[in-house]
Amino acid sequence: MTARSFTLPDRTMQSVIGLSLAILVAGGWLGIHAYAMFVFELSWSNWPIALGMALVQCWLSVGVFIICHDAMHGTLTPGNKRLSAGIATVLLFLYAGFHWRTLRDAHHTHHRLSGHAGDPDFDERNPSHFLKWYGTFFKRYFGWQSLVFVHAVVGVYWLVLGIPMVQIVLLYGAPALLSSLQLFYFGTYRPHHHAVEAPFADSHNARSDAFGTLVSLATCFHFGYHLEHHRRPDVPWWALPRARAAGVATDGVAGRSEEEFAA
Repeated sequence: MTARSFTLPDRTMQSVIGLSLAILVAGGWLGIHAYAMFVFELSWSNWPIALGMALVQCWLSVGVFIICHDAMHGTLTPGNKRLSAGIATVLLFLYAGFHWRTLRDAHHTHHRLSGHAGDPDFDERNPSHFLKWYGTFFKRYFGWQSLVFVHAVVGVYWLVLGIPMVQIVLLYGAPALLSSLQLFYFGTYRPHHHAVEAPFADSHNARSDAFGTLVSLATCFHFGYHLEHHRRPDVPWWALPRARAAGVATDGVAGRSEEEFAA
């Protein structure tokens, strides 16, 4: 299989696969959160279990955002934008009080201006500095709405429902914050940071990790195959390993715009 022969399943099958995986990821995320907050009782004897839940919840939180990212590109349920938007609206709000249209529009701006001034994911003042760039990234996306939402949730859990604060921090706060760091590092900084020893291949100003499929899934739901994504934004997350195997990032073709794929 070559980049030119690489094709996706038909729209119906792509929707079935996308929705099935979304149910597994988002369902697991919501289920662990409900168990961790309303059933589980943290103690010294079960803290290893709590730590394991926190790590899994961090990974699933990344997956939830990647599902919403597919919705932004219309690849979650091709041909049914309303369903994709509805799913992403709910998940992004539950994730951190995010607004669907705001994040969708910002992400499309990122694709148009990737790695240039005006790209909301890029810090042109610190294109090689991880911490400063993450600070910029965090301030741009975690606005007052997110802070109000998170504080409201924590307040209800702690003051109304009586859930211990240490349990809230470990099983709600930490996974949410760490997932933002994981998304930024593997999905933004590594693909787009400036490095003399790793120049960009084309105007997308993106590069891909050389991770195997399992490591790619564990780190960021294949979002590390980032040049493939920028060249073929019509490819959903679960098909990116096939796009990589087909040579989408190495065939020397810069790729087409999302408008061309949607045409």
